[in-house]
Amino acid sequence: MQIKSSSNKKSVLLIIEIRNKKMENYRSFSPVNLAVEALGDKWSLLILRDMIFEGKRYFRELLVSEEKIVSSTLASRLATLEKDGLIMKQADPASKQKTRYSLTQKSVDLLPFIVESIAWSLRYEPVDTRRYQPAVEIALDNDAYEQLRRQLIAGHLAG
Repeated sequence: MQIKSSSNKKSVLLIIEIRNKKMENYRSFSPVNLAVEALGDKWSLLILRDMIFEGKRYFRELLVSEEKIVSSTLASRLATLEKDGLIMKQADPASKQKTRYSLTQKSVDLLPFIVESIAWSLRYEPVDTRRYQPAVEIALDNDAYEQLRRQLIAGHLAG
């Protein structure tokens, strides 16, 4: 390929440079690796779980979880999830001193993955089905799944 103008050549070189920089950030571009790098730490999916299934949207709400995340780890993970485009934060409309976290389209699109993880756990692990009844129901009932998806979109992505 021959590039005729120097401005086109600079544009092509810039695109290659950007791609190379992005490649340095990942071990590989395998789809499984990319998902693991985005979600494979100990806390990310649990934070998203609490936002999706328990409606938690504030730091103090997310801090209270069965798994006992410490505040410094929660702050770090929230910052990473925001940087990765999985959540967004904004001032709470009711109290500008509070920060409210919302899911993004990118995290709502993880719902099938999370539901399949629930189904897998139900099949192979000792899930407390009574304690986690809403999540179990969503994994087993397409109507409940669709209703949750619509609620997440309306509550987090609309306006």
